[in-house]
Amino acid sequence: MAEPQTSRTELELLYRVSRELASALDLRTVLQRVLFAAMENVGGERGSIVVLDDNANPIDATIVYGREFHEHTTQQLRDTVERGLAGWVIRNRKAALVPDTSKDERWLRRPDDSIEKSGAKSAICAPLLARERLVGVLTLVHPQTGAFEEKHLKLMQAIADQAGIAVLNARLYAESQRQARVMTALAEGAMAINASLRMEEVLNNVLEQTMRALQVETVALALIDSSSGELVFRAAAGKGNEGIIGNRLPTTRGAVTRVIQEGRGVVIPSVSREDYLPGVQARALAIAPIHVQGRVIGILTAVNPLSRAFDPDALLVMSGIGSLAGTTIQNAHLFEQLQAAHRRYRELFEDSVDAILITDWDGNILEANRRAVTLTGYDEEKLRGLSIDQVHEVNWNKIGLEFENLRNGETQKYESTLHCAGESTIPVEIYVHRVQFAESDALQWILHDIRERKALDELRDDLTAMIYHDLRSPLANIISSLDVLDSLLPPEKDEAIQSVLRIAQHAADRIQRLINSLLDIHRLESGQPVGTLQAVPPVLLIERAVEDVRATAEMRKQSLRTNVDRDLPHVWVDANMIRRVLINLLENAIKFTPLEGDIEIGAAAEKDQVRFWVQDSGPGIPPADQERIFTKFTRLRKEEGAPGGLGIGLAFCRLAVESHGGRIWVESEPGHGARFILTLPTAEKTT
Repeated sequence: MAEPQTSRTELELLYRVSRELASALDLRTVLQRVLFAAMENVGGERGSIVVLDDNANPIDATIVYGREFHEHTTQQLRDTVERGLAGWVIRNRKAALVPDTSKDERWLRRPDDSIEKSGAKSAICAPLLARERLVGVLTLVHPQTGAFEEKHLKLMQAIADQAGIAVLNARLYAESQRQARVMTALAEGAMAINASLRMEEVLNNVLEQTMRALQVETVALALIDSSSGELVFRAAAGKGNEGIIGNRLPTTRGAVTRVIQEGRGVVIPSVSREDYLPGVQARALAIAPIHVQGRVIGILTAVNPLSRAFDPDALLVMSGIGSLAGTTIQNAHLFEQLQAAHRRYRELFEDSVDAILITDWDGNILEANRRAVTLTGYDEEKLRGLSIDQVHEVNWNKIGLEFENLRNGETQKYESTLHCAGESTIPVEIYVHRVQFAESDALQWILHDIRERKALDELRDDLTAMIYHDLRSPLANIISSLDVLDSLLPPEKDEAIQSVLRIAQHAADRIQRLINSLLDIHRLESGQPVGTLQAVPPVLLIERAVEDVRATAEMRKQSLRTNVDRDLPHVWVDANMIRRVLINLLENAIKFTPLEGDIEIGAAAEKDQVRFWVQDSGPGIPPADQERIFTKFTRLRKEEGAPGGLGIGLAFCRLAVESHGGRIWVESEPGHGARFILTLPTAEKTT
């Protein structure tokens, strides 16, 4: 009868234990109930229960002396699991009975072996298993040797079997609660951190969320200075924060080095000299990296938790906040740059010497700078009530009827007339292109006042007209007088006189060509057609041009070669005008080719055109200047002593060639001479 009664008692005990354990989910509560149940029913002066993770590493524990709970350290747990009786049970996954701890090598002897340090004891230890998973180990200690027997071991194992599932559930519940706390902290942190894009507010929000989540005395945030590579503390909160901001910390010092190099946070339970926060007495420290796109831009530091130590999830929370902070800090930095760019644009917009108008795609004026108000005579409110075509004469051919020519981002340029208040007008040059304005797509119109340039153009036109009218007639008299003088001289005229006469005739011809070029420029720019067109052999044009400049080339001892096929098709041109084009190109080549240099003029057939060229061996023309040399009155910068000019010849050449339906350009590399090329249509093409 005794054995059934014992079994019944054990079953009642296990039932009570099972009910008590099932009514709690908090891990600490479950551990305490397991310990008290084991000590009450098995016996013992003290007991401990160690909770393991899936890798058999200790993650929590409860230690009881009598009815009192005692704190433990991480090192104590590690020693117990690695070298103590609990470690043997974990490795072998079976219970152990130690009648005399002084005679069993599995027992770990420590200075705190008992409160009274009474010496040998008896101990019993059982694994906590749940679904074949080892979730913990339960140990009881009695102050007398031999106090525990096999029946105690069986009862201990039965309690452990009941407790395994409860401990596993409590552990999983604790992990889920911890994850929920972490996620809640990160979610709240994300909302708070992203609440602003102002850098100062962002940094303060990061610190506030870190301090709230970790419950620490002090938090600080440092960013890496790109110029020095040091960490600069930009913000701090909590105890001693006044002395932190502005301090610099080398990135090669202590734990900071590991955090930045490895990109992972660290918890330092006991702070050494190398791991400190300037101006703060630190005993425990947690450092997390601040990440942006895979790189560390700074660190987040938490100092001295208000509880005894950092929670196990403290580093996880800090690392999450650090990642959130990195993105937000980068966005705040970009926002600051954008704000600065807007300020700079606004300053440039307002201080521009040119009038600037911003319109929508319907042409309605949205904004105007001070210069626009001054130039037009309208106040800002009046200007914003106008459309762009009311302010100036829009060149619809340039911009398109619906501004379609501006939608690809290209800048359009043209001259127009600005209509000012009071019905006055101002000549302006318009530059218009697409811009982003106030977060919307818009058009920017720059109106450059060209009154001074127009006045100069009129002065230049007056000067040109004076040359036409006041110089042509006297020059014609000089040329005819030279011709008469040449006919009056005897056949056996003196060679010196003949040389002087040729020089005078040549100079007069050059002046006449210059005047004719000016006249042709004026005439062609005004849209008048080319003079008499006829079919002319290219070889004849080249020979006559060469004959006119040969004397000058010979004076400079230059080699002037021709490279032309006499069977080329005729070109349809004004012979006098094209001859002057070739003379201009040859004179330029002679001018810029050094003494005893080489010059070549030639022509070749090219589809329905004839291609002419003049090649010199001068200094060449920089690529940046190869287009603008054909602009009227343009002269390149030249070294002292280099030949100059009025900037008329090449402008005339372009107008003359293009008016014939041809094209002219230059190919050159500095130091390797220049080749001027022009094409002219053949007579067959035009008929």
